[in-house]
Amino acid sequence: MTITRGHTQGEATITIGEALETLLRDGLPVRFTAYDGSTAGPPDADIGLELVSERGLSYLLTAPGDLGMARAYVSGDLRLTGAHEGDPYDAMRLLQNHLVFRRPGAAELVRMVRGLGASHLKPPPPPPQEHLPRWRRAVEGLRHSLSRDAEVIGHHYDVSNRFYELVLGPSMTYTCALYPHDGATLEEAQAAKYDLVCRKLGLRPGMRLLDVGCGWGGMVRHAVREYGVTALGVTLSREQAAWAAEAVEREGLSGSAEIRHADYRDVTESGFDAVSSIGLTEHIGVANYPAYFGFLRDRLCPGGRLLNHCITRHDNRMRATGAFIDRYVFPDGELTGSGRIITEAQDAGLEVQHAENLRVHYARTLAGWTANLVEHWDEAVAEVGVGTARVWGLYMAGSRLAFERNEIQLHQVLATRTADDGTSGYPLRHDFP
Repeated sequence: MTITRGHTQGEATITIGEALETLLRDGLPVRFTAYDGSTAGPPDADIGLELVSERGLSYLLTAPGDLGMARAYVSGDLRLTGAHEGDPYDAMRLLQNHLVFRRPGAAELVRMVRGLGASHLKPPPPPPQEHLPRWRRAVEGLRHSLSRDAEVIGHHYDVSNRFYELVLGPSMTYTCALYPHDGATLEEAQAAKYDLVCRKLGLRPGMRLLDVGCGWGGMVRHAVREYGVTALGVTLSREQAAWAAEAVEREGLSGSAEIRHADYRDVTESGFDAVSSIGLTEHIGVANYPAYFGFLRDRLCPGGRLLNHCITRHDNRMRATGAFIDRYVFPDGELTGSGRIITEAQDAGLEVQHAENLRVHYARTLAGWTANLVEHWDEAVAEVGVGTARVWGLYMAGSRLAFERNEIQLHQVLATRTADDGTSGYPLRHDFP
């Protein structure tokens, strides 16, 4: 059947499928079916999308693009066939260049509104997984203030430690792994990443390490266990801190490792031989880089090393992260290129010694996480709900594509607190492979 809401005599009706095919600039590569009986896209496509409710149509019409699609999908109003919800990579690969909507002419727009129903132009309440828009966050707290950072970090990381165990695996490491060879497992790759960081920092027994944004304590525990250092890890996530502290106790590392639930800016100790920042820079805001790198420099002793590991853009131009990522995954998150990272570190008085791009490794890491989510889908859904599980499948598969397409990268930047006389303690050549 066709929708005739708002239809006047003599006017041709328009179906949802027709409207979609008309508005999508580059066509639809998947099979689309709608609750009004209409279809669009190739009938023999392996991947399909099914719009099952009027609420879903309202989501699509009131937020054209990735946000409306995400709202309809997360809420269950837009269903996916031919791919698993825990890893919709194949569907997203097909859709990645086909979700650009053209602007219809005035007469065409009037016809569509009448055909589809003006009532669908009233936005429904968003799914509960969606965070406040940026303007609302700005009203309720200064961006990257201590309180607002704590709130948005909690939104993403305080989901459920059990859920993260299912997705991340035994390493409980939510950052890019390092695959030493093609056949390496996710766990082997995460251990290799921590070991590379330790070697880049030149860790030796008796040194003091500060790990900011320590997550579930993987770097702290690896460095203490394998390199004999004493380490302090800080995280803004209460759930992470609790899990990490228990892991430290369980592994018998309490005498050398401390996990602190705190903002990195609350660390008052200094004189550390090394500082690692693995996955924190994305959250602090580009405008805060001078203060961030200056703060970390001040935590180091003369000759101490900083390893900054973070997602970067393929260029140094500022742009928004996208509505879906900002509302559902990383509220207030910001990315820039490695050139900006290096510049800010240098301007803060650090001497950059080495930079490395691990982009392809992050694509593999995300493939490992989505495979875990698929394997443990039922338990994950029972733990956090199907909507949240869908968010994670969508975000991880989309991020994998972005890394594969070189839209985003992952850089490790190694720097030293070099003394005024030029003494850095750094060897003539890098002593890590």
